[in-house]
Amino acid sequence: MKPMTVILTSMTLALMVYLSPVAAEEASQLLTVQQRWAEVNYTLEGDEQLNAFEELSKQAENWVKQEPENAEAHIWLGIIKSTQAGAEGGLSALGLAKEARKHLERALQLEPDALGGSAYASLGTLYYKVPGWPFGFGDDDKASELLQQALKINPDGIDPNYFYADYLFEQEQYQKAKAHAQRALNAEVRAQRPLADAERRKEVHALLDKINRELKG
Repeated sequence: MKPMTVILTSMTLALMVYLSPVAAEEASQLLTVQQRWAEVNYTLEGDEQLNAFEELSKQAENWVKQEPENAEAHIWLGIIKSTQAGAEGGLSALGLAKEARKHLERALQLEPDALGGSAYASLGTLYYKVPGWPFGFGDDDKASELLQQALKINPDGIDPNYFYADYLFEQEQYQKAKAHAQRALNAEVRAQRPLADAERRKEVHALLDKINRELKG
């Protein structure tokens, strides 16, 4: 019997044969950006990572220029800018975060449910990670609203549950945080995103360790 990942990948490739040339190109572009982001975010460090994020950001910007009405392109440019902000830190981080917010908000205008509500989840994360006024636009209430909307669209997804669990941990709501972290671990593995899922699960386990320490007092 073939491994499930092989079967699913074969099914995806077979499906792309029947897609229009434009749809097939869009699917290929999405997968390329997703997989490269995971490599840059999880396997690179220091200047090498910063340079790779800059290169990937330019690639995503070109995608948006080519397809300005494509919500998926805006979502991924927003994700790249937000993680780039986290990697760079310092004064440039807020500018990158604002750029990320702009593209994620544009994605919500175009197609709110795109990529399983990823724009809601990523934007919600920005709102609780970025400092509040007068330094930034952070807003915990807005973050909660956006993250819960992401969960309405994708209640069993690894990312929305992890982000909401992390938010709840920051709010010291440890029992609720633990429930969503456990749900994140129970999410189905995405066949085309093995590196991202494996690393996200490590992050979930690390979060659960912190939650359990707090619950034990």
